[in-house]
Amino acid sequence: MLKVIKNRMEQGCKTSKYPKEPIQLYKRFRGMPRINASCSQSVIQQCADICPQDCIDTKNKTIDLGRCTFCGQCEVQSKGEFVLFSENFELGAASREHLITGGSLPALAEHSKQHFKKLFGRSLQLRQVSAAGCNSCEADTNVLNTPFFDLSRFGIDFVASPRHADGIHVTGPISRNMTQALLDTYEAVPSPKVVIASGCCSISGGPFYGSDEVVGDLNKLIPVDLYIPGCPPHPLTTLHALLQFFK
Repeated sequence: MLKVIKNRMEQGCKTSKYPKEPIQLYKRFRGMPRINASCSQSVIQQCADICPQDCIDTKNKTIDLGRCTFCGQCEVQSKGEFVLFSENFELGAASREHLITGGSLPALAEHSKQHFKKLFGRSLQLRQVSAAGCNSCEADTNVLNTPFFDLSRFGIDFVASPRHADGIHVTGPISRNMTQALLDTYEAVPSPKVVIASGCCSISGGPFYGSDEVVGDLNKLIPVDLYIPGCPPHPLTTLHALLQFFK
């Protein structure tokens, strides 16, 4: 016991003070894109041509964060003239349309459903469903349970059974083999319940966009309440979205 106390005193508190204190991510992190609307059309077209996700709208000069894998090729191609990725990790959205951005997103807290805050603001239990994911989104979600993030201090936990959950947190492009299992999990969650699409795969199909083997859009199966883009979403992106939408 004395060794445990000694180790605790030496280590100190490792839990982040976020959201009371801001966190600055490393400069190589790609978050909210800054878009230069006055960029020449030819440069924008070059970026659109090289984009593997077809997420750049050359006419409206926007990027679809629901498809974007944040590969950064548009920034490289335009040499920062059209797109510059910032370190802003606050990417959650309450509507699919909000993810089609010209460089900003509506305040998530203002678009969250107030009855969800009333119901789940003090305790939110989620069942995580990996619907044919590559394990990147799943791994970065698991990180939230480490001492640094300590997700449970906010009253948010991931549970083993959908019967004990308030909603589902879905990752992966939703393969045909996982579709029924996902629907069964959704039906097993007692109402009222919430649905979270996490990662570009569950939002649009991600790298598998257009494949006949995946659904590629969770909203085609069940109504989505919260979108968390990224490939994978940074743990702070997920944490920010959950706190703003439910707390």
